[in-house]
Amino acid sequence: MTHILYGAPASLFSGKARSYLDWKRIDYEEQMPSPEVMRDVIIPAVGYPVVPVVRKEDGTIIQDTTSIIDHFETEAGGPSVYPDTPVQKLVALLFELYGDEWLVIPAMHYRWNYNEEWIYGEFGKANLPDGSAKEQADRGREIGQRFKGFVPMLGINDTTIPAIEQSYEALLADLETHFTEHDYLLGTRPSIGDYGLIGPFYAHLYRDPESGKLMKRLAPNVALWVERMMDAAMPLSGDFLEDDAIPETLLPVLRRMMDEQLPHLEQVAKLYTAWTETNPGAAVPRAVGMAPYTIEGVANERFASPFSLWMLQRPLEFYRALDGADKAAVDALLEAVGGSAFQDFAPFPSINFGNGAMSQA
Repeated sequence: MTHILYGAPASLFSGKARSYLDWKRIDYEEQMPSPEVMRDVIIPAVGYPVVPVVRKEDGTIIQDTTSIIDHFETEAGGPSVYPDTPVQKLVALLFELYGDEWLVIPAMHYRWNYNEEWIYGEFGKANLPDGSAKEQADRGREIGQRFKGFVPMLGINDTTIPAIEQSYEALLADLETHFTEHDYLLGTRPSIGDYGLIGPFYAHLYRDPESGKLMKRLAPNVALWVERMMDAAMPLSGDFLEDDAIPETLLPVLRRMMDEQLPHLEQVAKLYTAWTETNPGAAVPRAVGMAPYTIEGVANERFASPFSLWMLQRPLEFYRALDGADKAAVDALLEAVGGSAFQDFAPFPSINFGNGAMSQA
């Protein structure tokens, strides 16, 4: 018996997990979760219906792509997706945070505002492979409406859409420059940062037809990077750049992250801190209200996600443990990309996460 990845082709985070498991040469098979699997396996372990989920040979359930990756990093050994030098490791962790928790904005925008009818068909075919065309269409629309309902909560609306597209096309241009010169973010080996980016970039922005056409037209080398990341035969090899080097081509992307995502996370942290003060010991919800965000100078608001803070804890904890020459090298990079908001990020109550359930530490 091999491990089972319960996932779906159109699922953002299934693409991240699949790409890693293939690269790491993990023996697994991917299955669409049946209603029975959701009822009897996933919901009892996680608490709600979700993919991707890995069911190990011994029956252990692992949910969340970061937890899946970290588990097999320890269990499987071999080349690691985590650089062992301070500047590269922090950059890789920041890119995972950026891809997982911020690029869902353009990913969901392009899916639901350019590819809606197509994705209904994809959902229907995946969930009713033996159904008639009408049954598949009806089922796909039923499933899709639930996901479409998240779009306004992400801060995607008539006010922000032009700015979201402007920001995304600028990001594509910066990444096109980078991937013209480099196979991956930090050299010839994929890092945890590459896996953060591949979720939104593959399942939504490359695979969905209209956004895929846009990517291939504006950024063909980004499309080639996506194809490398999703190639099941990608060699389990490669190296990170020597001397803890960060390519100059990544600096504009890091500046964009610091300008767009970090101010929003500061507001989320304030809301979460206030929530913990009035809800001591309570299970952490998926949102603690709405928080402001600004993209390309356009101000709006989106849901305040404690999960984003859990992801932020990873680079913050790594950064705060540095000292001496390592900290000085990291600080020099952060100062070059306008990272003072990260360096001075106010403490917030830590969050534990396990199999989908968050709790206060």
